[in-house]
Amino acid sequence: MSTRSTYARHENTELPQEVVVAIQRILELDPENQNDPLDVLSNEFNPLDMLNQLFPDEASLNQLETVQARLSQNERDLQDEIDKLKEELIRDQDPNRMQMIQEMISDLLGQMSRIREKATESEAVVRDITKDIQALDLAKKNLILSMTTLKRLQMLVNALTQLEDQAKEKRYGDVSQTLAAVKQISASFKPYTSVHRINKVWRRVQQIQGEIRTQLEAEFDVFYLQDPAKPSKPAQIIDACAVADVLGHDVRRHLIDRYVTLELKEYRRIFRATDEAGHLDNISRRYAWFRRVLGTHELELGRLFPSEWKVGWALFTKFVAITRDDIVALLSKAGSSLTIKALLEALRQTTEFESSMAKKWLTPLNEILEASSPSSSATIQSMSSAFEPHLGVFVDAQDRALADMLATHRAPGSKAKPRTSLDTTPRDSVSTDVDVATPQTVLSSSTELFYFYGQSLEQCAKLSTGQTLFDLCMVHKKWLRRYAEDILAPQSKRPTPQTRRSMDSRFDIADLQQAALFINTADYCQTTALELEENIKEKIQDDFKERVTLQAERDLFMIVISVSITTLLRELEAACEGAFTTMSRMSWEKLNQVTGQSSYVDDLARAVESFCDIIKPLIEQKKYLRNFFDKACSLVLTKFTNAAVKSRPLREIGGEQLLIDLGVVKSFLIRLPGEAVVTQGYTRSLTKSTTRLEALLKVIVTPVDPPEGFILNYTLLIGDASFSNFQKILDLKGTPKTGQNSLLDSFLTITSTKTDLDIRALAESPFRCQPTPGIGSDSIFGSLGSPPLSGPPTGSSTDGSTSRGLEAGQKREVFDIRRFVTFGLRRSETLPTS
Repeated sequence: MSTRSTYARHENTELPQEVVVAIQRILELDPENQNDPLDVLSNEFNPLDMLNQLFPDEASLNQLETVQARLSQNERDLQDEIDKLKEELIRDQDPNRMQMIQEMISDLLGQMSRIREKATESEAVVRDITKDIQALDLAKKNLILSMTTLKRLQMLVNALTQLEDQAKEKRYGDVSQTLAAVKQISASFKPYTSVHRINKVWRRVQQIQGEIRTQLEAEFDVFYLQDPAKPSKPAQIIDACAVADVLGHDVRRHLIDRYVTLELKEYRRIFRATDEAGHLDNISRRYAWFRRVLGTHELELGRLFPSEWKVGWALFTKFVAITRDDIVALLSKAGSSLTIKALLEALRQTTEFESSMAKKWLTPLNEILEASSPSSSATIQSMSSAFEPHLGVFVDAQDRALADMLATHRAPGSKAKPRTSLDTTPRDSVSTDVDVATPQTVLSSSTELFYFYGQSLEQCAKLSTGQTLFDLCMVHKKWLRRYAEDILAPQSKRPTPQTRRSMDSRFDIADLQQAALFINTADYCQTTALELEENIKEKIQDDFKERVTLQAERDLFMIVISVSITTLLRELEAACEGAFTTMSRMSWEKLNQVTGQSSYVDDLARAVESFCDIIKPLIEQKKYLRNFFDKACSLVLTKFTNAAVKSRPLREIGGEQLLIDLGVVKSFLIRLPGEAVVTQGYTRSLTKSTTRLEALLKVIVTPVDPPEGFILNYTLLIGDASFSNFQKILDLKGTPKTGQNSLLDSFLTITSTKTDLDIRALAESPFRCQPTPGIGSDSIFGSLGSPPLSGPPTGSSTDGSTSRGLEAGQKREVFDIRRFVTFGLRRSETLPTS
């Protein structure tokens, strides 16, 4: 019992890792190479695992005595080894031995102290021996430095004397070399200027440089204003330029500025802003004058200046600074009297002149101005930049030009009247089988508009790529919006067509051409607007790139496309009205037998196919055709549903006839888009819509006798347990009120046992009477926006998920009978009768 308690007390006790490592080192154990698991020192040792290893099965229990003997022998061996280690530990812990070790350590420390003392003494002896040698080395170093300095001082004095003689004799070729040597040698004496003699020489060096600079300035003044009878020697001026380079950059800059001032002195006198020659309309004379001066400079005096001086650049930069100030003053003085013609002509001549100068020196204009601008002031700006604040006149002119261009396409006020080009086709009603001439693809006004945009953009980019170009972009945005709102939108939002005779299946081809024309034009405008936006961003400065966008204007054109497609659907509805009127007047309860497809189906197919054959070649983009056919399919099926509801009661024979007619309608609707336009989404949407209608008609076809079979067929096809929906089916089928009561009782009895049916239809939205959104109060088009009869958004297709089967655990979709019947009733009350 005590053993168990001891084991339980030490079972979770863990030895520190350092203790385990020390034991392994003393016992010379290798934990990685252990054949006997008992030799491994680990906190994870499990005796049960060890026992299972020794006795893996029942047969191994026969060796129990052998194992026990081996373990006992191991225990005795371990105990003997422990006893030996204890004896060795007692010997190592003998106090006498520890005292002897401490004495040996003390002797070793004493020897180390004596060695350190002897090393210090040796170092002092060596330092005393080499003291004289170090003094001699320092004296030698100082002597060499003194001799070198005195020699350089002698060279400097001799060079100064030589430089004075050369300067007096104007031997500038020798002066440049001697002066460079003097400056190099004198730089080494700058730390010794506190010495009187050296300070005196230093002041003499500065004095001689000042005298040479004054002499050079006088020499260059004579050269700039030389008497033709006493021309200066070119070689002497070239050497003088070399001396100026040695004197420093400020001397060179001063000489260049002096030359430029003298060259442009006459320019200031001739082209004063108060004189006629200085007016803005004579700006070309300024540039012509400078070209002559620059040509004379390059042929005469400019050839003597070193090329690295870039005197031509300095002359041009000074001319730009003077001229820019004059242009700013002239533009400010002109004010509102400044005409766009004069402004653009002056700016054109200015930009051409600046471009010619940059091309002449094969260097960008801004680099020329930056290199030649005074270092103490900001970089001189170009002359064309002076026109930037006044280019609003150009933008205003573009605004007025656009207003005049589009004025002929807009009616007085804010509304637009149709273009003349649209009225080439007679507006009289045309039969659907009349050949139609191919109309224009897009409105010519749209191509004219974007051609003007391209021209004005290129012109403005040559004038400015900053604020002016951004202002022009805002003008472009303004007139794109006006074009969409005042020209395309008013014409596409046509009033409701006049009431036609119910049997009239003809439509106005001109209306179809106009709607297709607006679709193509709006698509062209929104596509070209994107290209225009990208083009502006390529040309405009980086500060304005993020602010350039035409997305709002492109959205307006997409709205025009949507409205135009709705216009086409209106025309299609009117074209089909005759066939659906005939259908709604059918007396299905008097029909005795099914005789194939009804006559109204042929009229419907002919009207729809003729309509779509005209539309297909008119609309360029297939995505808009697909959208039209998606919505046209929904429209036809919705009208078919309304007509079927209005013609109730249907009876069984009438339901069979409607099933045949629906199959024919589905067949020609599948073929309607054509192979180039049809999509899987269109086919899935059509199949889904017709399948729902077929399910309803199959319920109507089912005889009410026996009631159980009729009700079971209803639950299988419709899939709900709604009392209200079942009653609507009976009304649509034409079941007498006296016979409905027993059927309704049977319905409640049967459906109460079917827990898998959806009973929520009474309360939730699919069976609640909802107002149908639409373009007009009596239009069917509003239903196109709500499932399941709606087409996809403009340019898209129906999601493929609509045609997939029911997944596991997914509830069956409930057929919308209440809305089916109620919508037909509402249509019968609102539509005018013929």
